[in-house]
Amino acid sequence: MLRIVTQRTEAESEIKRICDRIYDDQMIHKEATVTEIIQTVRRKGDTALLRYTSEFDGQDFTSAELRVSGSELDAAYQQVKGGLLKAIEMAHQRIEEFHKMRVPKSWVHFGDKDIVLGKRYTPVDAAGIYIPGGKAAYPSTVLMNAVPAKVAGVKKIVMVTPPGQERTINPAILVAAQVAGVEEIYRVGGAQAIAALAYGTETIPKVDVITGPGNIYVTLAKKQVFGRVGIDSIAGPSEVLIIADASANPTYVAADMLAQAEHDQMAASILLTNDSRLANRVSEEVNRMLENHPRRLMTEKAIAHYGLIVVVDNLNTAAELSNQFAPEHLELEIEEPWQLIDQIRHAGAIFIGHSTPEAVGDYLAGPNHTLPTCGGARYSSALGVETFLKHSSLIQYSPEALKEVSGAIALLTEAEGLPSHGDSVRLRLQDI
Repeated sequence: MLRIVTQRTEAESEIKRICDRIYDDQMIHKEATVTEIIQTVRRKGDTALLRYTSEFDGQDFTSAELRVSGSELDAAYQQVKGGLLKAIEMAHQRIEEFHKMRVPKSWVHFGDKDIVLGKRYTPVDAAGIYIPGGKAAYPSTVLMNAVPAKVAGVKKIVMVTPPGQERTINPAILVAAQVAGVEEIYRVGGAQAIAALAYGTETIPKVDVITGPGNIYVTLAKKQVFGRVGIDSIAGPSEVLIIADASANPTYVAADMLAQAEHDQMAASILLTNDSRLANRVSEEVNRMLENHPRRLMTEKAIAHYGLIVVVDNLNTAAELSNQFAPEHLELEIEEPWQLIDQIRHAGAIFIGHSTPEAVGDYLAGPNHTLPTCGGARYSSALGVETFLKHSSLIQYSPEALKEVSGAIALLTEAEGLPSHGDSVRLRLQDI
């Protein structure tokens, strides 16, 4: 049953509780488990990978069997129906087109006295993408992670994903990977897969950046290997926050809330509205839709624990509460959504108007669906080509330009007690 609150203080308390939902009493134990897994994989390589795959996934492999074979990739195409294949190809095209528009350009500025400054962008050599397994398959996540890496110019993309029953991987995932140009795929998941990508094993190569969502163990593993490799973000369970007014359709709003809740029992669905009648109707619609929901048990748990409706005085208050939560997905189902945009400071992705459900962004609008969660939108952004690029500063000084700034450099090096820094300038000036 969806909770409906009307008091600002209670709303703020509930929003904070939902934002902090991944930090449970077992977090310390989980972090210790992840640390042990990472260190074991780092020391023992494939031996540890195979043991953990047997222990956690119930699948026994040899090292040679970890990599998906060419015949398996070919067979996947035979299992994916034409309509789904066309949908995957459409999504790939739109995602690629969007990310091509985001590629930053290197630049050089020639200033006075032969001073040259600039910035040069180059891709990482290798990227690892993690694709969740479990009961669901996510070909869209393959595209969202692999396509921007390809567009950025990454030469080597390594994909890892947990093996399903009978040692297989969902054919839609394998087809999406091939459409996106991923040639190296391994059937391994969990924290052990992240460790393998970060440090390398006899079979799985080390990469420079790891992206992609996963369960809490995957998330903690990415957190622990950050610094050894780059990562996209510390992502938690999915979430949507909807700001709606009397112009919203309660059936649409309810469907959008359930679209997040069906992901995971820790997924969050929040509605902020200035219309109490809409609040009640959405609550009724959610209950009705849950009655015959194919994923009812899990979805009901998410709604019961992390579903919330807040009735606010006005849309300005709704924007303030939204900024406090900093949602992964924000939907503006209001009559004049563009008038509220300037008040939104923190959101992973913003879906504008009554005809733009979050599902559009999940699959093929183009912008990435790998987004910061649990308040991460306050300081981070969606995965994109920038995730797979780094930039180098370009600096060139002529002898005359160096002479002009030498006095200031000498004073600063003296103040910091670094005499050789000063000498590196002074000695050059002697030859001018």
